[in-house]
Parts: sequence; C-alpha cells; structure tokens
Amino acid sequence: MLESRPFVSLVQSRLDDFLDTRDATLRHIGPDLAPFLQFSRDFLRGGKRFRASFCHWGWRAVVDAPGSGADAWRALPSAGSMIGMAGALEVFHAAALVHDDIIDSSDTRRGSPAAHRRFESEHRGAGWVGDAEAFGEAAAILLGDLLLAWSDELVGDALAGLDAQAASAARDEFNRMRTEVTLGQYLDVAEERAWPTVPESDTLTRARRVIVHKSARYSVEAPLVIGARLGGAREEQVESLRAFGLPLGIAYQLRDDLLGVFGDAAVTGKPSGDDLREGKRTVLIAAARGRLARDDREELDRLLGDPTLDIEAISRLQDRIVRSGAVAEVEDMIDAHVSEALDVLNRAPLSAPAVDELTRLADSVTRRTS
Repeated sequence: MLESRPFVSLVQSRLDDFLDTRDATLRHIGPDLAPFLQFSRDFLRGGKRFRASFCHWGWRAVVDAPGSGADAWRALPSAGSMIGMAGALEVFHAAALVHDDIIDSSDTRRGSPAAHRRFESEHRGAGWVGDAEAFGEAAAILLGDLLLAWSDELVGDALAGLDAQAASAARDEFNRMRTEVTLGQYLDVAEERAWPTVPESDTLTRARRVIVHKSARYSVEAPLVIGARLGGAREEQVESLRAFGLPLGIAYQLRDDLLGVFGDAAVTGKPSGDDLREGKRTVLIAAARGRLARDDREELDRLLGDPTLDIEAISRLQDRIVRSGAVAEVEDMIDAHVSEALDVLNRAPLSAPAVDELTRLADSVTRRTS
C-alpha cells in the first residue's frame, strides 16, 4: 500500500513545480508582484491535505487490483492525472480560505496572519497612501481569484491525455463542486443575517443545509468521486463513494463547528471562540438555542457575532452551550454520521486497501483537534 507521506510529497512537488513555472510570468510583469507568489507558496505548504487524500483514495478504490504491489499504481496512466487533480483541489481550497477569511474578518490562518492582513502589512511597511485595510482586502480578493484560475489550469493539465470519458466525468464533478461550495458559502453568510426572520422550527434544518453544500460535499464527497472518475469508476462504485462521503463530510463539518467554538488556539491556529465572534449560525448554535432557557437564549443571540467579545464573554457563552446539552447532541450526531458512512463503506464494491485507509481517514477527520 502507498503510504500517505510519499503521496503528500508528490502532491507538494506538483504544486512547487507549478508555482515555479508561474514565477517567471509574475517577474516579467513586475517585481512588486512577488508577494502573490510568496503568499501562494506559504498557503500551499503544509495543511492536512484531506481533500488530496480523499481524491487519492477514491482513485485507489477503483484502480487497485487484488495482490498488487506497493508501487503498482505508479504504472497506471491515470496516476499522474490523480496527483495533478489532488494538487488542483488543494489550490482551490487555498483560494476558498483566502476569500473565507475576508468574509469572516478573520485575522489568522493556521497560526499566521490571514492573506488580507499580510497585504495590509505590505501597505503599511511600504508607507503607501490610502486605507491599508481596504488595500489588504482588495489584494487578497485578487490573490484568491488568481488561485482559482490556477486551480483550473491544474485541472486542465491533469485531464490532458486522459481517457475522454473519464476526463469529462472528472471535470463535471469538479465544476459541480465549485458551484456548490460557492453557493454554500453564500447560504452561510445569509444565515448570519437572516436568522431573526427564520421560524425557530427551521433553524436546525437550514444550518444542516449549509453544512451539506458548503463543506460536506466539497471536503469529502467531491474529492472521492473526482478521484474515482479519474480511475474510470463504475456507477455503483461512484454511488457507494457518494453514500460514504456525504455523511462523513457532515461529521467532518460538525467537528469543525465544535472546534470553532471550543478549539485550542495553539492547535487550531485560530483564536478560541472565533465562530462566536463571527456569528456563525451552525448546527451547534441551532441545537443550543433550542435547548436554552429564554434568558440564556437571548444573551446568546445578543452576543453572537460581536467581534469585540473578550475571553470572559467567550467563556460564558461556551459554558451556556455546554450546559444546554448541545455539545453532547452534536457529538452524538458525529458518531451517527460516521457509523452510517462506515456501514456503507464496509459493503461497497471498492478495493480492500482503500476501504482500510478510508476507515482510518474517517477517524482522522472526525476526531481531529485542529
């Protein structure tokens, strides 16, 4: 079986090579564009590479032959396409994070300044005129747009020379993923503003809708299916991966929602309680509101989304949420969705090595601390 570290190294090499080829273009236009390449390199190093890994194992799930050697995959024509597509998913994810940090007014990403804050510092350090914060946001929007364009270039490179049917199917999945995550992000933004007008009975359903379209399909299901399509998957294999990937993706995002409220800043790279300051109307918050007494619910509504919340206020809200029983409820949801995913996986017509690794990944993405 191919170990995760060599695969991740191959993806990183593909990304590094791609950025090297873009370096000359940026230098030709002007040396003052250097931050675009440097920030891109920084955002595309490290990370958990979950999307790349799911793409890889979606591919392995359909191309592995029983008893194949550890390096047999390297000889398959679609292997290079899969590595390139895994890189494209990582670049697309980096673009989404750059834009997401602007939308959420987040100062940090993985323990370092977010892209718009880095551009803001460039402005101040150079002594330029005008509003440094506005410049930072504008420049970061353009960086995100550039990364989106580059991700599409990587997709094109990955699909070149691949069987036409497999290439078309993989491209369709990638396009669908881009549309869904963009609209899911809009639904997330809208929920933060529309919640007072939403009937109480609908809040949990709407929060779940955001999870499905913003994260679950984008983080797990789509990468799995894209990888499988590259390997020429049969429809029954694709449907099994979808049925595994969607509930696991929901569990993944539910864990993310818990970390957004209770995560250790030293581990997550984000301030503790950041989702409370940003006013995220997650399943966790919907569950808490449904359980809290009226006074506590009103306090939650009043404080949620206040960017000036101090540690004491964050701690008070965290305590309210825990005492409501919402955390335990969300943990139960995670367990139920993981069980559903694994039940599908254990009956799926997929390769044994992939089933084993996807089982391990299911535990990694839902039990993580960052």
